[in-house]
Amino acid sequence: MIAHELVLAHSSNDNGRGKMFQFAFLLFHAAISADMANSISATCNRAMKLYGVVPKSEGQMQYLRFLSAYNESLDFWLLTAVINEEAHVLVSADDENDFRKDLFSQRMEFYVKNPNIGGCAEGGRTERKAQYRSKESLDFTRRYLSYSDINRYIDYLGRKYADMVTVTNVGKSYEGRTLKTVTIGQSQQSKTILIDAGIHAREWIAPATALYVINRLVQHANENRDLLSNLTWIILPLVNPDGYEYSFKSNKFWRKTRQPYGRCIGTDGNRNFNFHWGEKGASKYECVNTFAGPRPFSEPETQTVRDLLLAKNDTIKFYLSLHSYGRMLLYPWGYKKDLPRKWRNMDVVARAGASAMKRSHRVDYRVGGAAKVLYEAAGASDDYAIAVAKIPIAITMELPGDERGFHPVESKISIFIQEAFTGIRAMALKMMEIQV
Repeated sequence: MIAHELVLAHSSNDNGRGKMFQFAFLLFHAAISADMANSISATCNRAMKLYGVVPKSEGQMQYLRFLSAYNESLDFWLLTAVINEEAHVLVSADDENDFRKDLFSQRMEFYVKNPNIGGCAEGGRTERKAQYRSKESLDFTRRYLSYSDINRYIDYLGRKYADMVTVTNVGKSYEGRTLKTVTIGQSQQSKTILIDAGIHAREWIAPATALYVINRLVQHANENRDLLSNLTWIILPLVNPDGYEYSFKSNKFWRKTRQPYGRCIGTDGNRNFNFHWGEKGASKYECVNTFAGPRPFSEPETQTVRDLLLAKNDTIKFYLSLHSYGRMLLYPWGYKKDLPRKWRNMDVVARAGASAMKRSHRVDYRVGGAAKVLYEAAGASDDYAIAVAKIPIAITMELPGDERGFHPVESKISIFIQEAFTGIRAMALKMMEIQV
């Protein structure tokens, strides 16, 4: 074991011929991997390690990007566009030797961040079931709720606060689960904020944050009157219920939807939107986590988000998509490193959120264009919102994780969702102030 010990490999060079050979080598191995169809996220795995890898050059960064796009046996949790910034990669025991050899061949620094990660979701289920039977079964600040309990909570709000809350069935998932929005506000002429969460199944902290926003606006309305005056909120707390339930009950690290394609299951919903679909950062291989789908809007879940964006695009002024992990506030473009013509309004709104969280919680959120800060990823919902739906402000909020990645320990849920609400509140008020 090499936990917390940096390792530097000892071969290769960075010239053009070397890169061409590396990429051809990777394609060969990707083809073998695809034939085996053994994606790390296909089934839960009890023997995995989380690696930290530090790219020291543009060539090494490209190598990691190529691995993330074509090698389905690796699961990249974090990979930014910044050289010398650590990438996080989940590797199964079966693939560890090959992975380490590849890193050695590229002279890349790496270490084991967590030597014992299990993807199977049995842990804590007995305890959670006992908690669900208690009177606090819908307390999303202390535990992650199942799909059915998320719906129980928002249906309860719709009944008890019918004067200010409307719960609407807006679509069905591939497996037939209902997608519900919560609309909060009374003014028909007001500006609208649209929030969604959980398009990536394993990012459990995102739906928890969406529920907390709903809770603050409805059950603590008196404390947030400034967010309800001339402002309507439409919140879709769970875009991908099929994937979420599979992640919740079977494989914690499942990311995609659950519609089968070829040898594998699921599409990356945030690569499935019809704006520069299938370009950089989106895979054409159905077993890879960033599979863009066979065509734009192949998934009923992304069709639902599209329809929400287009149906009210005359009143929606701010679209916010909640993801994890890594504290970031990102805005288009995602498909390229250039910025939209009116990027400054998005930057002002995002920085207002980051500043508020810094002041109140002493946390640092990185702000900037998605492709500049994180990576190029075409076919994302925020790019579509700006380019096609003509929403003036679109921001992706990457919420924090911990040593477990996308589903922080339950004792941290309340800390992270309160932190996020502080930022969301500040962004909403700034959006109103600048009169977009």
